[in-house]
Amino acid sequence: MHSLSSQAAPATLPDVGYSFESGGRTISEADIVQFAGLSGDFNRLHVDAEYAKSTRFEQRIAHGLLVLSVLSGLTTQTLAYRGLEPQVLALIDLNCRFPKPTFIGDTVHARVTVTERVADTRPGRVKMVFRREAVNQRGEVVAQADFAMLMREPGAAA
Repeated sequence: MHSLSSQAAPATLPDVGYSFESGGRTISEADIVQFAGLSGDFNRLHVDAEYAKSTRFEQRIAHGLLVLSVLSGLTTQTLAYRGLEPQVLALIDLNCRFPKPTFIGDTVHARVTVTERVADTRPGRVKMVFRREAVNQRGEVVAQADFAMLMREPGAAA
């Protein structure tokens, strides 16, 4: 396993099992308020502290899509991702789930693992699935997303 954001990506597209992690980011109340304003999602579970106390979470939680966005940002800031970025042709599919809530004050980091690599019908292109997980300070996966990317093999024509 390869790890940590200081590691550059390999010179070729990585194989299944290749993994790296990012630094962390704390989710703040301001993040939630700004995301609600940007998205228009003012669900009371996210923005109404009194209402949220009456739910099974007993407090406000971050929007799942906010956590997914932070996960994407943390991933793209790593040296490992930046090494792969010139080979990215397109995001072709995205599947996600949110197994645990993210609370105000939680710090998440990204853990990224290649879970699939399949040659495309066109030479020099590969479909790769990168499982991105947002992991909180308690070691819990709070968001998991499989990003299917169309990639260009290094040296292949775009």
